[in-house]
Amino acid sequence: MKLAIGSDHAGFVLKEYIKQVLLTKGYDITDVGTFDKGSVDYSDFGFKVAHLVSDGEVDKGILICGTGIGMSVAANKVKGIRAALAFDIYTAMQSRKHLDANILVLGERVTGQGLAEEIVNVWLDTPFEGGRHEKRIEKIAQFEAEYLK
Repeated sequence: MKLAIGSDHAGFVLKEYIKQVLLTKGYDITDVGTFDKGSVDYSDFGFKVAHLVSDGEVDKGILICGTGIGMSVAANKVKGIRAALAFDIYTAMQSRKHLDANILVLGERVTGQGLAEEIVNVWLDTPFEGGRHEKRIEKIAQFEAEYLK
């Protein structure tokens, strides 16, 4: 599976940790940055990962900033993106089951490395249930087609 990962300065340490975990599991990782703790704008990296996912260059994405809120807002501005901010195992699982989330967002300042690793594992391993949830995702796609140019 191809994954894109990105963070701002506030998510850099957790990004590096998660990236190493995923590499050891054999995932194909595209790291869009940031590459150090110097101050940067979260939106730049959120848009980069979101476009890679939206354009089909990668299967899914992971974004990390301080709280995850900024990255969620930025990524969800890109057509076709369903970025989900998860703070626990349940929300990560539900974001895949019911939303078919294609980007997972984490907050380094609010989620420790161990829990973040568990969240990522569950998110990557949980399939979309489809069924009644498909029509809801189709409504989102229809709205995007009509209103997002």
